[in-house]
Amino acid sequence: MVGISIRKGRSEPSARKHPERVRMASSGSAATRLILFLLTLVVVALIVILGISSRRKANAQLSQETRELAIPTVTIIHPKRGAPQQEIVLPGDMQPYTDAPIYARTTGYLKSWHADIGARVKAGELLAEIDTPEVDQQLQQARSDLETAEANLHLAGITATRYKDLMKSDSVAQQEVDNATGNFEARRTAVESAKSNVKRLEDLQSFKKIYAPFDGLITARNTDIGALIDSGSSGGAAHELFHIAAVNRLRVYVNVPQVYSPHIKPGLRAELSLAEFPGRHFNGIIVRDSGAIDNATRTLLTEIDVNNPSGELKPGGYVEVHLQLPSAVATFSLPVNTIIFKSAGMQVATVKDGKTIDLVAITPGRDFGTEIEVLAGLRGDESVVINPADSLTNGEPVRIAQTRPAAGGNR
Repeated sequence: MVGISIRKGRSEPSARKHPERVRMASSGSAATRLILFLLTLVVVALIVILGISSRRKANAQLSQETRELAIPTVTIIHPKRGAPQQEIVLPGDMQPYTDAPIYARTTGYLKSWHADIGARVKAGELLAEIDTPEVDQQLQQARSDLETAEANLHLAGITATRYKDLMKSDSVAQQEVDNATGNFEARRTAVESAKSNVKRLEDLQSFKKIYAPFDGLITARNTDIGALIDSGSSGGAAHELFHIAAVNRLRVYVNVPQVYSPHIKPGLRAELSLAEFPGRHFNGIIVRDSGAIDNATRTLLTEIDVNNPSGELKPGGYVEVHLQLPSAVATFSLPVNTIIFKSAGMQVATVKDGKTIDLVAITPGRDFGTEIEVLAGLRGDESVVINPADSLTNGEPVRIAQTRPAAGGNR
């Protein structure tokens, strides 16, 4: 206890002797705490700032990726320029030079026929005979009526002559003479009518024999012996008996695209090729065209005549027509999956400057199946989109994935 009191008694005078040291120690401790607090605030602020910055950076990166993913990726192809063409190949339809159905002009029953399908007949050759009992009876009656009318005319003539002689001696009245003369004129008119009726029935009777109207090939026989033949004169439906076609020369019809129509002239030669005659060509010549472009197909209907003396070419067949044009027409070819069909016409989507879409209207030519000919609208250096979406619009940004080789080939 004594020792403790002594130490306390010593320390108090020391504290009283050095009060500045005590105050300095207290202020140093407060400053340290303040610095630590400020450092903590700075660290927290830095952490908050770094977190906000990283989040903003992540959001910006996400927005950029979203925008990039929203840009469609397309595959492009370059149009292939066709070789300078002096020849075009078009599908044609072969038709007989003359084609006619054969009907009966009189009513009856078929007695016999003399030409079947595939038969070559000459003009005026007998094709069939019709048994016409009703017409025969009508003709016999008409001839009898004509004889009666002629007899009445002869009697009326004698009577009129007698009355005229009696008139000279005033034996009859003028009225009786006029009646006799009028009766004579009426009888003469009746005779003329009876003759006309006989001539009509004779013509009908002559129609019982059916003849070929021109040299040709029988392509159909639609009747047989004993069949009832109705000419349609009594209100019934007429029935075609034969069909005949002139095949020594054929007409070939082709639809020439509008772009080539200025070069189509009569006298221009054409070559025809058929699948059933590989390696062979048949010569034809353009004789005429319709003179107007069809609104639906934008083509010019053209007729080509070709001689067929041996009958190798069959009417109704398909033929490829090779036309040698007097001047070349530059074209391009594209795959059909590059075409966009709009109400305003056909279009293709091209990539302008490698960045944006530019829709271009085109004029189509021939259809080659997997490819289509482009007659106008392209320069040849465009980047054309393959399988374009219908939603593509002008100025829309795109990204090019790859470029395919040029379409088509020289034609």
